[in-house]
Amino acid sequence: MIAYFDCFSGISGNMILGALVDAGLSVDFLKKELKKIDLENYSIKVKKVTRGHLSGTYLDVVTRDVKRRKLKDITGSINKSGLSSDVRKKSIGIFNRIAEAESRVHGVPKDRLHFHEIGDLDSIVDIAGAVIGLKKLGIKEVYASCVHTGKGFVKTRGGILPVPAPATAELLKGVPVYGGDIKSELVTPTGAAIITSFTGRFGEMPSMEYEAIGYGAGSKKLSIPNMLRVYIGKPVNAYAEDIIRVIETNIDDMNPQVYDYLMERLFGAGALDVFLTPAKMKKNRPGTVLTVLSGIENTDKMVSIIFRETTTLGVRSYEVNRKKLFRKVITIKTKYGSIRVKTGRCGNDAMTAAPEYEDCKKAAKKSKVPLRIIQEEAIKKYKKSQ
Repeated sequence: MIAYFDCFSGISGNMILGALVDAGLSVDFLKKELKKIDLENYSIKVKKVTRGHLSGTYLDVVTRDVKRRKLKDITGSINKSGLSSDVRKKSIGIFNRIAEAESRVHGVPKDRLHFHEIGDLDSIVDIAGAVIGLKKLGIKEVYASCVHTGKGFVKTRGGILPVPAPATAELLKGVPVYGGDIKSELVTPTGAAIITSFTGRFGEMPSMEYEAIGYGAGSKKLSIPNMLRVYIGKPVNAYAEDIIRVIETNIDDMNPQVYDYLMERLFGAGALDVFLTPAKMKKNRPGTVLTVLSGIENTDKMVSIIFRETTTLGVRSYEVNRKKLFRKVITIKTKYGSIRVKTGRCGNDAMTAAPEYEDCKKAAKKSKVPLRIIQEEAIKKYKKSQ
């Protein structure tokens, strides 16, 4: 199952929980699981509401708790809970990301931070509850739309802050966002942390056959329906989809020996691919177009390496959508040794298969057999195994 969160009116922790409940998550199951965390003085209230003629679920964590917690207090409570290990690990990971964002914003080591709103008991419930809910609904992959942040200012315990709040802005790095016309905080740090911890794929809805739609309501009255919509269902095609960044620059005045080291550095920093294209440039100079494919979150890292290692004065970049075959590596035993075969699948159909070059090269040297014979043998054995 996959889930697509449509953040047309932003996203918050309780909106995520409300949307999951509206899409079929049992409130009784959620409460039962959350009781495994040693938390007191709170209750969960769920009710049907309308926001701008849309009906949805409003989930409110009612608490009299005013304790300001440190990261170790929160992670300690979750670690000692009776939740499953994967739920504990994911929940703690989300809080660590929030702590890192708050640390950068306030210039305080994360282990010394006293969380403000994010340390409230309801945020613990929202975060652990979202992890519990997505697991219970069998969600294996999460996607989301571009995120509507709102604009203006928000009043917090730490004072008046711009929208999005600084910690929220940190957590949304690399995510496509827009301010829109709504003068209000539409994205909370909790909402930003949860969604960016579950996915890096933001944009158009993937091709899917959805079986449930849930609407999670926010508390504010806005000029648009204050709802988070989630679609839950199965992918209708067997392609993986994501959004990546393409970074390019034209170079005509650099020693070509540098390209080998440059590519090594880019790949080492996480580039998905790097390639060079010959080009005729101004004044009829022969030049090279350097192209780097990168995850959106690594854009700044790639640009920094390019500026540091090349003579270019500027780069251009843009986002592109990718459709990919699902990849799997299978190890095949041949008379020349074990060879890994990379496969690309569309559903249950194998579309491509290629033996790993380094494995074949090693086997060819060891057995004194031509490389192409090793490759042919690996493919032959792979086909027999299917």
